[in-house]
Amino acid sequence: MNALLLAGGLGTRLRPLTETLPKPMAPVVNRPWLEHLVERLRDQGIRDIVIAVKHHPDKIRNHFGSGKKWGVNIRYAVEKTLLGTAGAIRNAEPFLDDRFAVFNADIVHDVNIASLVRFHETHGGLVTIGLTEVEDPSHYGAVEQDGEGRILRFVEKPKKEEAPSRRINAGIYVMEKRALAYIPTEREVSIERETFPLLIREGAGVYGTLIPGFWMDMGTRERYRTLHWEILNRKTGIPIPGEERSSGIWVGRNCRIGKGALLIPPVLIGDRAEIGDRSIIGPYAVVGPNCRLGSGVRCSETILWEGCVVRDETHLHQCVIGCGLEIGSRQIMHQAVMNRLGVMEA
Repeated sequence: MNALLLAGGLGTRLRPLTETLPKPMAPVVNRPWLEHLVERLRDQGIRDIVIAVKHHPDKIRNHFGSGKKWGVNIRYAVEKTLLGTAGAIRNAEPFLDDRFAVFNADIVHDVNIASLVRFHETHGGLVTIGLTEVEDPSHYGAVEQDGEGRILRFVEKPKKEEAPSRRINAGIYVMEKRALAYIPTEREVSIERETFPLLIREGAGVYGTLIPGFWMDMGTRERYRTLHWEILNRKTGIPIPGEERSSGIWVGRNCRIGKGALLIPPVLIGDRAEIGDRSIIGPYAVVGPNCRLGSGVRCSETILWEGCVVRDETHLHQCVIGCGLEIGSRQIMHQAVMNRLGVMEA
């Protein structure tokens, strides 16, 4: 069984950060999320990986290449036009095994693939959907199932009190290749709104099972920041790089922490970063590799991508600053999201 990672979307809800890179390549605790995902699949025995690419595909191809560095074999299914979730799966058909797993590559999770496959083998249907429970399903498509786990229908954005369950599609599937015959070619197709309902109507067997553990869609700016705070609070097993010098304070290699600087946990300082004298970093701050922060800088609930420069006496709160940006001295920024192509208030 191999795995298909859907990484071709435009990432519009995370703009402007995704103007120049695919959303799954956004850093999560200073490493692209897609890198975390590839390693997690490898560690669970999946070594043959297909990545569906469309938006800035070279950013993914140049980073991973053949996958040899990560101990996997990676191939790429390129979308000439945007094909949607199901269309991207059909487009990857030549690379897929008779049974394969699918992952929306912008979903961050702790999933035991083996348990999902074991459930899939019990029912004989064409598709198993990994499900997660949310407190309020009104923002999603709630799932109605029978006693054996067969999915009867999806109820799109129901009122909380009218939802058939709190279970929603987690964006993780095990599929038989025969299911691809139900997906039209060369046009945009939604697996959630078109393919799964069609398979249900045809009685092809669409089942769902709850996947325990951490799950988060990092697709919005607020969720992207919250994801980091969950990781720093150890709500998930995603590894945090660097040496934990004291509880909740991780510092990378070859860093310089200035005189009188204060790190308030939880905080992560990337490799070769410089923190100026009397700066206060945290709580809830991620400073990327090769960042340089001047003296008297205050940085809280903020994520700095690699190579940022923050000049003296600047205050950042609830911001996300893209790679290589420079913020001048004595600035006060609140909820700013920036990359080289623009600034957006959250």
